[in-house]
Amino acid sequence: MPGLIEVIDGRFGNSIQDLGRFGLRHMGVAVSGCLDTTLARCANALVGNDADCACIEIRALGPKLKVKSGRVRVALAGEVSATLMRVDGRTQTFPAWTSVTLDAQDRLSIGSLKGGCAYLAVSGGIESPVQLGSRSTYQRAKIGGIDGQPLVTGNLLPCKALAHRDDHQNKAQPWVHGETPIRVMLGPQEGHFKLGSVADLLNSDYAVTAQMDRMGMRLEGVPLAHLTPESADIVSDGVTPGAIQVPGNGQPIILLADCQTVGGYPKIATVISADMPRLGQLKPGQILHFVAVSAEQAKQALLEKEARITAWVAAIAPYRPDAVTACDDDAIIWTCNW
Repeated sequence: MPGLIEVIDGRFGNSIQDLGRFGLRHMGVAVSGCLDTTLARCANALVGNDADCACIEIRALGPKLKVKSGRVRVALAGEVSATLMRVDGRTQTFPAWTSVTLDAQDRLSIGSLKGGCAYLAVSGGIESPVQLGSRSTYQRAKIGGIDGQPLVTGNLLPCKALAHRDDHQNKAQPWVHGETPIRVMLGPQEGHFKLGSVADLLNSDYAVTAQMDRMGMRLEGVPLAHLTPESADIVSDGVTPGAIQVPGNGQPIILLADCQTVGGYPKIATVISADMPRLGQLKPGQILHFVAVSAEQAKQALLEKEARITAWVAAIAPYRPDAVTACDDDAIIWTCNW
């Protein structure tokens, strides 16, 4: 019997995402996909999935889910936890960075995030329809996910069921992105700015504002001065996630996964691929610093990051949950042997 998960309460800001929709930007189709691809890959690895399997991206308050059929393994990655309610009344606090197996009629209530994003992976990945080569939800074009929309109450999410009962689960240490400056490659329109503007970008504090979504985030700090007022506009050309646009007010905008494919603001720099997942974890008020790197350094950074992910996956360890322990209020809390 295949696995099937019902969304009991979609709550807010949660969507189906995979690693993205590539090769179609020339047709105006955004890449979309997970904001933090590294955490999504971690969650998928914890349940034994391939890296590109579709999962649930959690952005604010996680959804409430119920297994309709099958035995399904799930795992969380990020600064979030959940409560698991078994059909027989047992209750378990389910932390991130571990897997757990759910049986039919079990319920999972995922908590809230203070900012950034987290991911819930399910065995085999969420098997929503593939559209234009991806299952990622791109709400502005209403493609991917379930009817191109974030999760809503009543959605049914097909996935693969475990063929056999397995009491062993997986655990891993939390992934830590680090707090080093965000690495950028300068250009392609740095010539539209006064000479001191690049130095301002690299030597000043920039705060993440509350004006942020999956399309991009606005920063606030030292204004980056254009050569002339006319230099604040360009003939629209291609943009990509990570591009740092600077409109007339001089305050940078970093484009994210759901960004448009062309734009008319000059781009002073672009965040390198290795650091893009870190942008998905930024919170309003957080201070950013930037450092310029070369193309060769950017390539080396990506190779080093991939090696680190490979090592993290290899370090995932099996464990066996302990027996249940009854509590005074008749709830039952499951603990695990670390």
